[in-house]
Amino acid sequence: MKTRSTLIGATALGLALLSGCATQPKTLYYWGNYQGEVYEYLKQPGGGDIANQIEELELGALQAAATNRALPPGYHAQLGMLYYAQGNIDHAVEQLTLEKTAYPESAVFIDRLLARFKKD
Repeated sequence: MKTRSTLIGATALGLALLSGCATQPKTLYYWGNYQGEVYEYLKQPGGGDIANQIEELELGALQAAATNRALPPGYHAQLGMLYYAQGNIDHAVEQLTLEKTAYPESAVFIDRLLARFKKD
């Protein structure tokens, strides 16, 4: 009896050790600090430090490209809105167009934003 329980215990210990060595699966998107930056934008009056948020999101986009992973829905749109808040309309339009290309289901919303930019 001791041999069987010892064998079961050793097997369980071995499986536990092996499962600890397993690599975590990749998520569908590269999130970087996207969620944290959106939270900072929303909680600060006037959006907080827009230039810093742009820098963080641009860095995240570079890291996603370096690891050949897609950015999540809304990433380019948030970056575009930050550029717009900064007064950089050309970069805002570029980012919103990237959002629309990556996520065609956002086209109606993005087109409305782009039309508003043309009015300003």
